[in-house]
Amino acid sequence: MGTDLTYNFVFKVVLIGESGVGKSNLLSRFTKNEFNHDSRTTIGVEFSTRSIQVDNITIKAQIWDTAGLERYRAITSAYYRGAVGALLVYDITKHLTYENVERWLKELYDHADPHIVVMLVGNKSDLGTLRTVPKEEAKDFAEAKGLLYMETSALESTNVESAFLEVLTAIHMKVASKEVTRGSICAVTLGPSSEYKEERKSCCKST
Repeated sequence: MGTDLTYNFVFKVVLIGESGVGKSNLLSRFTKNEFNHDSRTTIGVEFSTRSIQVDNITIKAQIWDTAGLERYRAITSAYYRGAVGALLVYDITKHLTYENVERWLKELYDHADPHIVVMLVGNKSDLGTLRTVPKEEAKDFAEAKGLLYMETSALESTNVESAFLEVLTAIHMKVASKEVTRGSICAVTLGPSSEYKEERKSCCKST
């Protein structure tokens, strides 16, 4: 093939949730298979990429981290712009981080595409003895809100891969079935070989 672009889609996925729940470590575990025990707050917007295969299609996942701005309630709409997936993370040992999930969900839906794929993620499952958020309660909440749900441990690398892959696969299925808005298809169809070229012409006019 005469192109150096080896992916079909770029999916922007945002990590949201309270400070300290492990968003940065979920990101580094998925994209670099690293875990940083020094849990300093991330400063400045960070994103990492990783390419995966779904149904013989190569998807470049662009995962964005809130960069500590959530502490100041300073996440801007630009952070959500173009996002087709979100992992809403809470800490299973800190009930307050779970109580704030609803507020995060509202902010997400206020700024993001209505078709966005959202997974509720209970992180730090390795600290089960310190659990304050019952798994069933969170699972029921996720089901009621139409969210995917998983518990993860970035420390032990439990379900991190599964969580991201489930979200990316769900996005791919939505795009493939064209359930998304035209604008969203633009956001994801950045790759070279796409059957959605017609769509792109109509909605991706240079601004």
